[in-house]
Amino acid sequence: MKVAVIGSGTMGSGIAQVAATAGCEVKIYDTNQDALSKSKAALENTLSKLVEKGKIDANEKSRITQNISYAHALGDLSHSDLVIEAIVENADIKRKLFSEIENYVSPETILASNTSSLSIASIAASCEKPERVIGIHFFNPAPLMQLVEIIPAVQTSEAVLKFITQTIIDWKKVVAVVKDTPGFIVNRVARPFYSESLRIYEEGVADFATIDWSLKTIGGFRMGPFELMDFIGNDVNYAVTESVFTAFYFDPRFKPSFTQKRLTEAGFMGKKSGRGYYDYSTELPKPTEDLALAQVIFNRVIVMLINEAADALFLNIASAKDIDNAMTKGVNYPKGLLAWADELGIKWCVEKLDALYSEYHEDRYRCSPILRRMSAENKTFF
Repeated sequence: MKVAVIGSGTMGSGIAQVAATAGCEVKIYDTNQDALSKSKAALENTLSKLVEKGKIDANEKSRITQNISYAHALGDLSHSDLVIEAIVENADIKRKLFSEIENYVSPETILASNTSSLSIASIAASCEKPERVIGIHFFNPAPLMQLVEIIPAVQTSEAVLKFITQTIIDWKKVVAVVKDTPGFIVNRVARPFYSESLRIYEEGVADFATIDWSLKTIGGFRMGPFELMDFIGNDVNYAVTESVFTAFYFDPRFKPSFTQKRLTEAGFMGKKSGRGYYDYSTELPKPTEDLALAQVIFNRVIVMLINEAADALFLNIASAKDIDNAMTKGVNYPKGLLAWADELGIKWCVEKLDALYSEYHEDRYRCSPILRRMSAENKTFF
């Protein structure tokens, strides 16, 4: 199978490595020759480290390397069976690119976008053959992260969906098929991890370090929300939140935080800028290790996450299995949120959400109808 990857950044290079490892003939395209050179050097470095660690041998490294070539002209992609776009997260730029790609590839070539939240239907509409367009959303770093969200647009043919699903499974990834809605599964369902934690901070309940410590200690999360936003990039995380909020017609559940907005405006982007929620030029602050407070913080964040996961199921965004797989395989949550709801008790979730709504009278705390129905009928997700 011949695969073209457009964009030689970290994500594009990672996708190329995945496809090449699976035995595909891969071409990485970029208009910037320096970027292509950096991609080639990064791949060499990555594969050399894998050899050093004993994960692959020298022959495997050579095989993968030989499967990848580099191109700086779209015409070089003409024989591709699959083109995966992994460029800047801008809908207009992506639509322009997809329209242009069609001039170079065959009518049978499948065109895919690695967008994390943009409308696949909108991208497909820019093409003469929209039925061949689909979303294939890898997570960073692509070679390590197991999950891939597959997003068919309303125009995508059933044959393309079936072929791509099997292809990604053959690439040894865990597939979650998702409805074409803002944020898909992960970037939608994960919003409360950040937004509710920010709200807790803004109310003066606890500081950044204490909230992070609470969710790691009680919930078992690998990173706290503020550590994670600093790692991702505060600007990147804020842009996704704002995008999802706008795309959902300003639903209060996805309302961005002024704290995050001001930090972004100040240039406090996180680790990459040396300062975000934490100042990395000095010793990081110590949390208040109060288990009773930590439990309160955890309960509030987890029930909001569960509510979002439940609502995604209620609105047929994906199956319960795919939603839980998305959160454990895509963002390394310690448990699937719907399984977590079963463990905590559906009735408990409803009571917690109703208590928050009663206190705040804000729509962000409205309980998903599916939770209320399941509580009344004493049902579980699994």
